[in-house]
Amino acid sequence: MSSIKPYCNSLTHYSRFLTREVMVGAVGIGGSNPIRLQSMTTTDTMDTVKTVEQSIRMIEAGCELVRITAPSLNEARNLEHIKTELHKRGYKAPLIADIHFTPNAAEYAARIVEKVRVNPGNYADKKKFEHIDYSDTSYEAELDRIRTRFTPLVKICKDYGTAMRIGTNHGSLSDRILSRYGDTPLGMVESALEFLLICEEQNYHEVILSMKASNTLVMVQAYRLLVQRMMETGRNYPLHLGVTEAGDGEDGRIKSAVGIGALLEDGLGDTIRVSLTEEPEFEIPVARNLVERFTHFRSDAGVPALSIENNQTVDLPYDPYTYSRRESNEVLNLGGHQVPRVIADFRHAARITPATLFAAGYNYSATLDKWHIADQAADYIQVGANTVDFELPGTLGVIYGPGHPGPTFDLKPNEYWSTSLSTYEADASKFPGKTFVVVDESIFTRVSIYPEIILILSSACFDTMAAVRRVFIHLQEKNIQNPVVVEWKPKSAFAEKALLETATDLGGLLLDGFVDGLMIDDETPLPRNEINSLGFGILQATRTRISKTEYISCPSCGRTLFDLQETTAKIRNRTSHLKGVKIGIMGCIVNGPGEMADADYGYVGTGVGKITLYKGRDVVERNIDSDKAVEALIELIRKHGDWVELTAQPVS
Repeated sequence: MSSIKPYCNSLTHYSRFLTREVMVGAVGIGGSNPIRLQSMTTTDTMDTVKTVEQSIRMIEAGCELVRITAPSLNEARNLEHIKTELHKRGYKAPLIADIHFTPNAAEYAARIVEKVRVNPGNYADKKKFEHIDYSDTSYEAELDRIRTRFTPLVKICKDYGTAMRIGTNHGSLSDRILSRYGDTPLGMVESALEFLLICEEQNYHEVILSMKASNTLVMVQAYRLLVQRMMETGRNYPLHLGVTEAGDGEDGRIKSAVGIGALLEDGLGDTIRVSLTEEPEFEIPVARNLVERFTHFRSDAGVPALSIENNQTVDLPYDPYTYSRRESNEVLNLGGHQVPRVIADFRHAARITPATLFAAGYNYSATLDKWHIADQAADYIQVGANTVDFELPGTLGVIYGPGHPGPTFDLKPNEYWSTSLSTYEADASKFPGKTFVVVDESIFTRVSIYPEIILILSSACFDTMAAVRRVFIHLQEKNIQNPVVVEWKPKSAFAEKALLETATDLGGLLLDGFVDGLMIDDETPLPRNEINSLGFGILQATRTRISKTEYISCPSCGRTLFDLQETTAKIRNRTSHLKGVKIGIMGCIVNGPGEMADADYGYVGTGVGKITLYKGRDVVERNIDSDKAVEALIELIRKHGDWVELTAQPVS
């Protein structure tokens, strides 16, 4: 047990953290306002017509705030024409100027738009990946330099009633921050607070804060630390949530839900942006589906509450600011140091045949009498009352029941029973060997659990993540170390909502280090093969189990120097079989070098039609023609030994 200062109102029931209201034009963010939805244009800011038309599509899709890049003074000046044209057409959504390296553009834009976004790592700082040994005096001198550069913008915003987002990006922390705090969530928080303090020195408080990263664990920990620091110092600035460079398609949605959703579950967040490598209007329905369920959340987890009030120190058996896997015994291949396992649910299948298992990543060839096993192949199948009367590959376990008539035949190797705790306790001798035992919140009445069983934890509570988290806290408090599989049944009847809900809740638990295995109920609106893909996608997004290539792909904006969607599709088409390889695809240099530190290989736009390739954070080759760059990337991967040919290997 350790004493932990809180980062939210409660860990065991939904309670929104009350922030101060910041007005962005006529739109209030924070306070009692709903969680606001926003996105960012991808057009050239100097093209007024295209930017206006895309902004209108975004607004009509439900975007409440429109962000537009202003990389130089020319783009900042053109924001006035864009705003005028939008107003002529009857659209009054507030505009946000996105600024990185150019204080003069920020100062001009702050007189025009309703909000400016500045990135502390880029605005008045430098990033050359140089380690600098600062003394306290030299560090303070750097802060004075930043104060001189940043204060004029603060004064303009105050005079014009313009709001500001201080938006830290994990990929663009300055050399100064990296030298003192390292590449850490704490460094992200300190970077923002340094700029916030300058705002407060000018008695300017119309500020929104963000801590964005492509790594969901880093992102969540950074926001938690930020809120903890605000609670500690009596601050309550609104939060903008986002996973930067989330990617596209299902992966981008899962990753966004894991990072944004885990924080929303804890009552944190006042405005969100889902960063997909897709057209910006497509981001809005995803964002809406993420926040919609919290509109009607009840503060009732259905279990004994572990309430945390502001400024109260509590004893917790885990550290929410530093990832550590819950200690558990290894039973079969669950728990201990094993990666989290995936159980495919076939309880409601009419019958189990070899063809059935295709949805779980197993493809049987009758001609060869061989099984082809995919990288995302389930570890177990739960078949309920069904039977399996054919030979399975040795990598796959079968779980019978609940719903099965009972132990009436001898189990083969890799076959196991599942039953309720009360049935197991009544006569454990009926269940020889390792057994899966289904439990719910009533486990609170138990002081110990049989060490040889694997728990399947299921909850029917409305606020399911908080309820399940409370159970895990209880298990750690009582030193119960059985491995735990979380059974999840989304409440939504709509496919994308079910996907986002599942990624939100299971992702949040995985980021806390709690889950040894997961099983998504097969009575969801998703097809079984997509359920299996979702389970592995959540593990990938939390980086608790890697089963495929990961793409750190930015969502595009007016700074982008090539077609990100087309290029991402090309790179994915050629590299999607490279299990465990992380590839960063960045449209410009703003976050490219920093995000490359979190990727194995990088593909970054550095000029019109020109690409620079990275190995980690190191530049390997500059200014490659874009029509040759994908092949050059593949050659780079080959050179470093990470390339494999795409072949399917059948197994008996």
